[in-house]
Amino acid sequence: MLLLKNYTLIICLAAIHCNSNPVKNPQAPTVIPVANDTVPNLPLDSTAKTIHVLVALCDNKYQGIVPVPAKIGNGQDPGNNLYWGCAFGIRSFFKNSRNWTLLKRYPVDSIKMERLIFKHKASGYYLVADAYNGKNMKDCTVDFLRSCSGKMKDVLTINGHTIGINGHAALLSYIGHDGLMDFALSEKFASTDGKTRDAIILACYSKKYFTPHLKYTGARPLLWSTHLMSPEAYTLHDAIETYIKKEPAGSIRTSAARAYAKYQHCSEKAARNLLVSGY
Repeated sequence: MLLLKNYTLIICLAAIHCNSNPVKNPQAPTVIPVANDTVPNLPLDSTAKTIHVLVALCDNKYQGIVPVPAKIGNGQDPGNNLYWGCAFGIRSFFKNSRNWTLLKRYPVDSIKMERLIFKHKASGYYLVADAYNGKNMKDCTVDFLRSCSGKMKDVLTINGHTIGINGHAALLSYIGHDGLMDFALSEKFASTDGKTRDAIILACYSKKYFTPHLKYTGARPLLWSTHLMSPEAYTLHDAIETYIKKEPAGSIRTSAARAYAKYQHCSEKAARNLLVSGY
C-alpha cells in the first residue's frame, strides 16, 4: 500500500531542512544484552525512567512507499534521512528541543545505524532512540513488538546510571513506514511478564495493522493512527511532554493532535480523527 500522494509534497518541503553533520561522538556506553525476560545481574537504577524509540529509516529502495527525494529516502544514511536527520526527524527535532539534552550519539551495528541518548531537563527521563537501517524495517517492527511483550529487554549504562531499554522501558514507540502493510508476521508476541507498557506507533494506519499483534503484548496504545500520516518527530515530542507529566491518554492525544495540526497545517479536528488512543 502506498502513502498518500500529496504526502510526497510534504516530504519534498522537508528536504530543504536536512542536516548532514557527521557523528561527532562515536564512543558508546556499555550495552548489556539480556536474554528474553531475564534481569541482568547489574541492577537497574530504580530512579531512572526510560522511553525507547525505534525508528525505521525512510527508504525508497526497500520499502513500499511513494518515492521521496533520493537524499532523504536513503535508508542507509541516517544523517540525511527524513525520519532522522532532517529538521523534523527524531535526531534533529529532539536535539533542537529546549527540553532535552543530548548525552550520547554513536553507531551500534549495521542494523541499528545510530543510537541517541537524551535526558529530559525537568523530569530526568531518559530517551533512547535507535535508527534502524531502512532495509531492516522488519527487524525494527519485530524488535518493537518483542519489547512491548517483555520478550526483548536490554540495559545500558550512561554517566554511571544503568537504564533499561526495550522491554525495560516504560514507553516504547515505533516511527516510520507501516511495514505491516508490506509483510506478514507469523511470530506471536505474547506478554512474558504480565507488565503493561505504554506504546506510541506513528505510522500509516497503525491502529489497523498493529492491533492484531500489539493486543497480545499487553501494551497500552497511547497513540496511533487511523489513516495515512506523516510520522515526523513533533507529534511524538509533544505527546511525550504530556506523558512525562503523568497526564491521561486523552491529554496525550490532544497534545499530539495540536502538534500535528500545527506542522501539517490541518485542523485540530482532523488531527484528532487521525491520532487516537486505545483499542
